[in-house]
Amino acid sequence: MNIEVLGPLRVEVNGVSIVPTAGKPRQLLALLALRTGRLVPIPTLMDELWGDRIPRSAQTTLQTYVLQLRRLITKTLPGEFSGTAKDVLVTHFGSYQLDGPVGSCDARTFHEKAAAGSRALEAGADAEASALLGEALDLWRGPALADVPAGRILETEILGVTEARTRVHELRIEADLRLGRHSEILGELLMLTARYPLNENVCALLMQALHRSGHTWRALEAYQRLRTTLVRELGVEPSSRVQRLHQQVLGAAPQRRVA
Repeated sequence: MNIEVLGPLRVEVNGVSIVPTAGKPRQLLALLALRTGRLVPIPTLMDELWGDRIPRSAQTTLQTYVLQLRRLITKTLPGEFSGTAKDVLVTHFGSYQLDGPVGSCDARTFHEKAAAGSRALEAGADAEASALLGEALDLWRGPALADVPAGRILETEILGVTEARTRVHELRIEADLRLGRHSEILGELLMLTARYPLNENVCALLMQALHRSGHTWRALEAYQRLRTTLVRELGVEPSSRVQRLHQQVLGAAPQRRVA
């Protein structure tokens, strides 16, 4: 079974897609796919599908969605996996579980490569860290589960993996800064600061890259934009770490002549 959630949903059994076209069954499969190998209680599934407006027929409707998924799974069998659809989508003590041998899972691979890259960065193996973290980012094909309607459970899962993506992006850029790739990453950092104007870590990385590329005044301008946005949107000043970086860059800036 191959599972991809870092972009549009893809789930294949024996090389054949089992992703339904209808929204609710697709939503159900997405949550089960994110938690492959783990039991997902029926109340959790109902919460995802209907939120606070769970209909009286929810139990029966959920069983119908499960039956639809199992029919799609049945069309892929026997193949390499010789069990039945009920062995792939398992019912167990008031829960459902997507089971069976997982050939690949992009989210799992992402977290594995991200962890390995983080360890390499901590060990000072900057080139290895940049490569591993870059490979983790390359697994993304777009926003997570971009084609799936998300309830509050999926929204939380998507938020978590998206925040992890941003953090991995920051770490990879940090590795590239250590490797002296200041100019090469400027375009990427400008895009990230536009996307996340309140992210102090990204702004700090941009300031360092600009300063080390010889664009010290632009680094100071980036700080002022961050400060203005934080004060306007949140009523807070930049963190002490970013303020110290600002002072360091300011101290290195050539003084402008007064006419």
